[in-house]
Amino acid sequence: MTLTFDGTVLVPVADPDDGERTAAALAPLLTDRSTAVLVNVVEKAGGAPDKASVEQREEYAEEIFERARGPLEATDAAVETEIRYGTDVVDEIFAEARDRDVDAVVFTAREGSRFAELLTGSVARRLVKEAAVPVVALPHGDD
Repeated sequence: MTLTFDGTVLVPVADPDDGERTAAALAPLLTDRSTAVLVNVVEKAGGAPDKASVEQREEYAEEIFERARGPLEATDAAVETEIRYGTDVVDEIFAEARDRDVDAVVFTAREGSRFAELLTGSVARRLVKEAAVPVVALPHGDD
C-alpha cells in the first residue's frame, strides 16, 4: 500500500532543519491535488516578556518556510504558509487545522531525550494524544 495525500495537509515546522526534513519526507507522498500548509507557531510567553521580538520571530519563520519549500518544489503540490501566535503550540496547530479544514496533520518527530520530554512535554506526543484530525508521523528520510 502506498500512502499519498490528495487533499490539504497541515505541516507544523519548528525550525529550518525540521522544516526541510519534514518536507523531504512528505514530498514523495504529495500529488498535483495536494496542498501542504506549512505552519510555524510562535510561542508567546503568556504575560512574561517574549524571548524575541515579533519581527525576529517572523523573519525566522520565513527562513523555516524557505528551507521547507526546497524539497516541495519538485512536486506539483500547492504550498501555503502560516504563522500562528499563542501560548500553546499544539492548540494553535489544531486551531489552524480546523480553520483550514485539513485532511491530516503531518510531521516528523524531532529527536530528543526521554528526560527532556518529561521536563518539557512532547509536542509530537500531544499531537497524537489530542488529535482533532488524523495525525500522521512520517519516518525520517534517513531511517
